[in-house]
Parts: sequence; structure tokens; C-alpha cells
Amino acid sequence: MKSTEEECCEFEMMQKDVHATFLELMYYLLPSPYETQEINHLTLAYFVISGLDILNSLHSVAKDAVVSWVLSFQAQPGAKADLNDGQFYGFHGSKTSQFPPDENGVLIHNNSHLASTYCAIAILKIVGCELSNLDSESIVSSMRNLQQTDGSFIPIHTGGETDLRFVYCAAAICFMLNNWSGIDKEKAKAYILRCQSYDGGFGLVPGAESHGGATYCAIASLRLMGLIEDNILSTSVSSSLIDVPLLLEWILQRQGTDGGFQGRPNKSSDTCYAFWIGAVLRILGGSNFIDQKALRGFLLSCQYKYGGFSKFPREDPDLYHSFYGFTAFSLLEESGLKSLCSQLGITQNAAMGL
Repeated sequence: MKSTEEECCEFEMMQKDVHATFLELMYYLLPSPYETQEINHLTLAYFVISGLDILNSLHSVAKDAVVSWVLSFQAQPGAKADLNDGQFYGFHGSKTSQFPPDENGVLIHNNSHLASTYCAIAILKIVGCELSNLDSESIVSSMRNLQQTDGSFIPIHTGGETDLRFVYCAAAICFMLNNWSGIDKEKAKAYILRCQSYDGGFGLVPGAESHGGATYCAIASLRLMGLIEDNILSTSVSSSLIDVPLLLEWILQRQGTDGGFQGRPNKSSDTCYAFWIGAVLRILGGSNFIDQKALRGFLLSCQYKYGGFSKFPREDPDLYHSFYGFTAFSLLEESGLKSLCSQLGITQNAAMGL
């Protein structure tokens, strides 16, 4: 019987068809270890659907069934006046967080979540659903209830953490729905800028340690809101909102001797940061500053024989790291993969509605 190490390192190329089969299996039935993540069912579905699109394998998906399934998670206000009741009317993350309304149609337990809403709308765009048919006004209007006085967002109206992850979700939702009434851009911008650390990266909250994921959320949000230019390194950076040279220095220091990217100093390289860091470089216009061959080699060391990618080399794959492995190879312009919209985490075709 072969070891995991042998099964991970057998190929020297990205096995697109094997990965597509891996995702198709996940599409029909998630393995039992994912039972503990049922609360994030929509997010898992996003990894599968978006991953299949990147791999040019969306033909295996029953798109109408996907649309119906996703729309079943949306929280609907009983009346238009309910949009001012302090709740958020987005999408629930799973059926376990979705409770039926009372006899008057009022949602007693509305657990719709910003991250789930981002995933839901992204899936709908990927499968070609016409978003004009979506009750987008309820989503963006009630999303204002989640923005805090400092410009940050809580993910759910009953409370929670406030950090850059949810600023990004709010910006991505508004961008995809082409409706910015749900976010105060100036407040959000001020919050993001306060999160840039002394070393150039961004922390999840002001004063926090710089982190690859938080840096992506900051830069992608600013780009989605039109507050920084695309390919900013090719233009004058002196007028930029952010300290671009310091940010670039921090970003480039994240590539390790093994070719992979780490999320923070003194951490091991991890497959997912090939996207979180790589996408920032793509937005800034600095993709050519890294050793792409070495990065590709690291990713291949995390590729599993039967499909998927692991977090670290020679480990078993999981859906999260598999998806970000696919996005990383798309950023590396792997043959046969669709081009990625870096700031949205979906393909360019899906982002443009093609």
C-alpha cells in the first residue's frame, strides 16, 4: 500500500481532469469529515462550483438545480418595513441555521451571514443566474445594519467579530449586485487604511499583525470600491492611498525557500497563500516579481494523486486548500484553466457575466 507521500508526489504536472473528478464527487456527496462544517454548507458549495468553473468543468453541474438550492437559503423580510428592523436579510450558511418564520411570516431566528451571502451570490453568478431577478435591494439595504461606526462590519446582525474579512464580503456583494447603497465607502476606506501595519502588510483589525489573508481582503476591497487602480505598480504610486512600496516589500518576503508562500513571518508555506498573496500581487501588477517556477513546484508537492491539494506537502487534501490550489494555478496561467478575477475569487467569465 502506497504512503501519502508517494501518492502526493507522483506527478510533475497539474492534473486538471483528476481534480475535476475530485470536485464532481464533492458536488454529489461530501465525505463524512465535513459533517462538522455543515453550518458552512454554502461556502463548501462555493469551493466546489467555483473550482469546477476554474477547471473548465462546469458542464457537470445541474445549473438550474444549483440556483434553486442557493435561493432557498435567502432570508426574506416579511414586509419592506422590516428592512429597518436592524436585521440582515442575506443568505443562511446552511439549513441547520435556517428556521421557518412564525405564523405571521416574521423571521424569529434570522441567521443570515455576510460570508454566506458572498458565497451565494458568487455561485449564482458562476452558474449564469440573472441577478436582476434576485431580491438584491433587501440584501444591500439591510446590510447597512451591519456596518459599524468605525467602518468595519459584523457578519451577522446578532453580533460577532468585526474585521477586514467582512469589509471584503460587503464590498464584493455590492460589486456583484452593482449596488453600493449597502456600504459607506468612506468609512470602510478609513477602517481599511487603519489596518495597514508598520511593515506594510495589513492586519485583520487596526494594530494587529500583518497577515496574508487580511492583506488580500484590504487590497481587494479597495480595488472593488474603485479606490485604487488595477496594476498600480505600473503607474505613479506616490498618490496612492496605501504605502505600496512597503506593502510590496512585505509581500515579496512571504515566498519561502521551498517556493511556497507563508501567511506571516516565521510560518510554514501553505497552499492557500499562493492565492491570498498571489492575488494581491496580480491586483498590484507585481506577479512577475516572484519565482513562479518555484511556486509551481511547491504547489505540485501538495497535489494529491486522486485529486485535490493539501495544506502542506505530503498530506491529505481538503476542499479549502484544493480550491485555493486551483486559483493559484489559474493565477500562474496554467494551460486549460480559466482566467481568474483576482478581487472576486471567481473566473473572469463569471465576473463579466459571460
